[in-house]
Amino acid sequence: MTHTHQTAPTQFAEANGIRFAYRRFGKSGGVPLVFNQHFTGTMDHWDPAVTDGLATTREVILFNNGGVSSSSGEVPTSCEQMGTNAVSFIKALGLSKVDVLGFSIGGFVAQEITLQAPDLVRRLVLVGTGPRSGEGMATLTPEAQEIFGATYDDRDHLWLRVHFTRSEKSQAAGREFLKRFRLRAQNRDPEVDEKVAPTQIEAITKWGTPREKPFEYLKSIRQPTLVVNGDNDVIIYSVNSSILQRHLPNAQLILYPDAGHGSLYQYPDRFVRHVSLFLSEEQTP
Repeated sequence: MTHTHQTAPTQFAEANGIRFAYRRFGKSGGVPLVFNQHFTGTMDHWDPAVTDGLATTREVILFNNGGVSSSSGEVPTSCEQMGTNAVSFIKALGLSKVDVLGFSIGGFVAQEITLQAPDLVRRLVLVGTGPRSGEGMATLTPEAQEIFGATYDDRDHLWLRVHFTRSEKSQAAGREFLKRFRLRAQNRDPEVDEKVAPTQIEAITKWGTPREKPFEYLKSIRQPTLVVNGDNDVIIYSVNSSILQRHLPNAQLILYPDAGHGSLYQYPDRFVRHVSLFLSEEQTP
């Protein structure tokens, strides 16, 4: 049976003292694509249009890092340790080569995976994310603080504010995303507990703290990298995507119009086409 985002069973792998929850589906045989999720997100916060779209041409692996939702353990207080956990998880699956996608804080973790285990990573996709000590990254942005501090009639409507701009076109795309977001009705991941957000914020703050020559480390990430964002991301300012592209040795940048943090959810078909093309390209010298 070929599974999809809606039907893939949750499996578990033990590594680094953690019982990692994960799901695998899609076309096997090539280099799998490992997804790293955003702030307080679980495997069920991915857009099925994105995961199923990419799964038509490659195997997709979704997982919860330590302490998140159905995975055991504690949430680390640093992105470096989150990266160490992720490397342990990937190796526990017996994989020797993967492509890595990271969204938001997942993009910090994806960078750490690549830095810590460069031979493990073939290609890298960084979405709605930024470098260490990026612009406006020492704390949550004022916009993010307002969005996450607000109250909502429907808790899912938080994601309309996080991922989409205020324009009617973007909000309409957001409402379509919310329909897809709840398509998996059976065996959904539990929402994260109250300890996850403050600990992840601590890790995010450490990542964003100003330091000397903050972008030097990016020279060590030599893998071909695709950087994607909306042109109006208020969660991690879009300028940080440009910083990544300029300082990574082998990176290209796509900014989607009238789009915010969740540009991949506003333009899922376009995102799938762009990522699929990037991952299928021949290795550049």
